[in-house]
Amino acid sequence: MKTDRSRELFARAQQVIPGGVNSPVRAFGPVGGTPRMIVSAHGSQLTDVDGNRYCDFIGSWGPMILGHDHPAVRQAVEKAVADGLSFGAATEREVEMAELICSMVPSIEMVRMVNSGTEAVMSAIRAARGYTGREKILKFAGCYHGHCDAMLVKAGSGVMTSGVPDSAGVPKGCARDTLTAVYNDPDSVQALFDTYKQQIAAVIVEPVAANMGVVPPKPGFLPFLRRLCDENGTLLIFDEVITGFRLGLTGAQGYYGVTPDLTTFGKIIGAGMPVGAYGGRRDIMKMVAPLGAVYQAGTLSGNPVAMAAGLSQLYYLRDHPQVYRALEERGQMLRTGLTKAAEEQQVPICVTGVGSLCCLFFTGGPVVDYESARLSDTGRYVRYFRFMMERGFYIAPSQFEAIFLSMAHTEKELQGFIAAAAGFLREDR
Repeated sequence: MKTDRSRELFARAQQVIPGGVNSPVRAFGPVGGTPRMIVSAHGSQLTDVDGNRYCDFIGSWGPMILGHDHPAVRQAVEKAVADGLSFGAATEREVEMAELICSMVPSIEMVRMVNSGTEAVMSAIRAARGYTGREKILKFAGCYHGHCDAMLVKAGSGVMTSGVPDSAGVPKGCARDTLTAVYNDPDSVQALFDTYKQQIAAVIVEPVAANMGVVPPKPGFLPFLRRLCDENGTLLIFDEVITGFRLGLTGAQGYYGVTPDLTTFGKIIGAGMPVGAYGGRRDIMKMVAPLGAVYQAGTLSGNPVAMAAGLSQLYYLRDHPQVYRALEERGQMLRTGLTKAAEEQQVPICVTGVGSLCCLFFTGGPVVDYESARLSDTGRYVRYFRFMMERGFYIAPSQFEAIFLSMAHTEKELQGFIAAAAGFLREDR
């Protein structure tokens, strides 16, 4: 596999971009080698500058539910671009997007567009503090909620991969009011509520933890959080940047039947374009400026091109509900195939996932939280990553990220992925 052009571009990038990448999760540092410089993406396929083609199992980190360059999305973007790129003013499309989200997600009565998942989380936390008059926020170790200062405490995703538990440059005061509990462990949550009575403004959680690998909630865990928040006057925030509109039209909250007070979304509502949103109960959202005293603004919020892209995908999903059944079948096929391959080779791995999300941990498991996820053999993941890339499968350069499936993935591609993974397990025993 030739990588000459990617290596040349990466060498140039390192001179002008920190680490040569614009997001740490793109770096190949943990796995070695050179990041592939991608020039095009169609369906399930990526092509790099050297002409190599890969079957993509990242999907721009989640939003490409229909696959890359879906005709409906592309046509909507082309039409929107013809009208202009950005206005910095109100548009019909952002009203339509807000109405659509509110109509599909019962917990959301009002919604505000922003530009990323990080911005959505930052704004939702500010709204929760403004509404409750409290300052402390409870999060879970290994759950990643973007790179706002208060959330870079025992975060997952790229922070977990790099071995940096927190971030330099974050003042101690910014994280002083961030409490950290253990995911899937009600006792750890209860202990913090007992210690900080009437001080916790919100509990924020990935309903399916998908930034320390993929760790589904144990039965009863999310309902417990809902009850505890109700008992203590605390808001419950679901970070659905990954799960929103991926597990179903109502996201993880519909999938598990638990209603949050606030919800955050990311690029998934823009079909992969830069966008985010936060929304929830009307009385909370009325705290946001210009109606209330919680200030949040953004010139590019509700960008007309991003709104057009997102509307096209969300309408498609709404009008074709069979998509979710098909995605579930794809996910189950992959998880079952990988588990069977490991059993045949007598290799201890743990395959986790839900819906169209999947992860292969190199540990006997079970993986239920941050600490058990960290037991995975990351050295073995490095060898697995290289093996799969050489065979044309583009996966995350980190053990602690998800596999994202799309409607563009075929049964043949999934069986090919399983066969390649089985080959690795056979050779690496």
